[in-house]
Amino acid sequence: MSGFSESLVTRSGYDWDGFAAVYDAFRPSPPDALLDLLARYAGSERARLVVDLGCGTGLSTRGWAARADAVTGVELNSAMADQARAATKAANVRFVDASASDTGLPAGEADVVTCAQSFHWMEPEPVLAEAARLLRPGGVFAAYDYDVPPTVHPEVDDAFAAHAQARSAARARLGLPAGAATWPKTEHVDRIRASGHFRFAREVVCHGAGELDARGLIGLAESIGGPRVIFDDQAPEVGETFERLRETAERVLGDGTWPMHVGYRVRIGVR
Repeated sequence: MSGFSESLVTRSGYDWDGFAAVYDAFRPSPPDALLDLLARYAGSERARLVVDLGCGTGLSTRGWAARADAVTGVELNSAMADQARAATKAANVRFVDASASDTGLPAGEADVVTCAQSFHWMEPEPVLAEAARLLRPGGVFAAYDYDVPPTVHPEVDDAFAAHAQARSAARARLGLPAGAATWPKTEHVDRIRASGHFRFAREVVCHGAGELDARGLIGLAESIGGPRVIFDDQAPEVGETFERLRETAERVLGDGTWPMHVGYRVRIGVR
């Protein structure tokens, strides 16, 4: 991880006590349609090796366990990596403490290399070079991200979006940039293409479907962008919009479980 990337992660509170457990409990895992797509592009129904860069708590890493002989999650944030190990039972999944740009893994052995909701935290060029080094010819790199908020109910979605906007404005005002402010997600596929490491690049959109209750939606909002205490009482509007979201979710969703759709934007490079 570059010094700038490490600074971004530290300022966002992703290594603060307790945040990794919240992240793992409430963030979504990649849908089958997304994993099917990458396996098809890699030309391998069952991968020999999948490497998940910036794997966080292993939500995406674990998704590959039934689809690959071996899966390796790479994570430099020790709090996230510890949570990943504690939450993962599959014998064919392991985690290494390393930077996404310098994994120490053997070259040319991976069928698929992913950055799941993480590429925007990384200095792109060295990570793309490392991904290409890890992949066999014809292997696939994918940086994929989900849209926030998920689609649940118009009133709830609107309250979630207002909270996300308040957080974003507070970050800009207080000099707490998120990774996407430095390396925008909309530029991922252009960076993959411009790197020269991949013979084919494109963006694909798919979605995941599931169910969500008020607690799950509030937890998801709590996990987006790091703990609210990073604002150190200098952005009361963030707390206000969060409480408004909580009230809206509890009032509208009640004690029930509601259908949820999450859009995924998948930026692909084939070596």
